Amino acid sequence: MARIQSANARKKDTREKIALGGLVVKAGLRDEKPALLLGALLELKQQLEAKQSERQRLMAIGARAFDKDRD
Repeated sequence: MARIQSANARKKDTREKIALGGLVVKAGLRDEKPALLLGALLELKQQLEAKQSERQRLMAIGARAFDKDRD
């Protein structure tokens, strides 16, 4: 039973990583170096921790981008 749960957890983790990679591609950042992407994400994390308004602003930008794809 524990082995099945472990396998399911690994599959879920893999699906999540694939989805996150898809966001990098969707944002047009496929060709950027991994160090740049990680640096940008770490900087973003700091900004989000400091300002809730930044989180809301970026959520709106992302929602518009997803809506554009649906049209």
